[in-house]
Amino acid sequence: MIYSLHGKLLEKTSSLAVIECGGVGYACRTTLTTLGQLGAIGETVFLYTVLSVRQDAVELFGFFTKQELQCFQLLVSVSGVGLKVALSILSDLPPDRFLMTVAAGDSKSLTQVKGVGAKSAQRIVMELKDKIAGDSMGLLSGTESGSVASVPTSSSAVSEALEALVTLGYTQSEVMPILAKLDPDLSASELIRQTLQEFGKQWS
Repeated sequence: MIYSLHGKLLEKTSSLAVIECGGVGYACRTTLTTLGQLGAIGETVFLYTVLSVRQDAVELFGFFTKQELQCFQLLVSVSGVGLKVALSILSDLPPDRFLMTVAAGDSKSLTQVKGVGAKSAQRIVMELKDKIAGDSMGLLSGTESGSVASVPTSSSAVSEALEALVTLGYTQSEVMPILAKLDPDLSASELIRQTLQEFGKQWS
């Protein structure tokens, strides 16, 4: 099993990254999220990988963070969700946004992704909501990076806000539905402020 790749980036397309390791170029199918975080052609990069072996194809999938890799694995574990659909979802919804969307039970947002119908979206939420809310895989503890490229501020801010709110005594299942509705580009402090404000409205 190929766990990861660390080498020179040879090529990037809309859905593919080619990385040279030891003189061999590995073509990795990936998401727009990962492609946007990779460096320029010729730079040294790192991807976590999943090898898919089927009767008609052998494909390698690569992800910039372990969090995105785990989200991909969760998605393909859902009945009826294929590899291409999982990539499409994570291209439209970066890991933090995807996790909060499912935890909030927001199947409607998932239907905005090409190839995801209402029934598929509802199935994804139904099968993954409890797993994500329980966070048994540590998915919400932060985003790792194996490359010199930086992680988007929005992803870090959401994780930071979530961690701070949990420290204050709120549970992830209470916090995530509110955070999912807020702009992920806000600072962590503003996300915390607006979340606390929303809790205040609920209790008033």
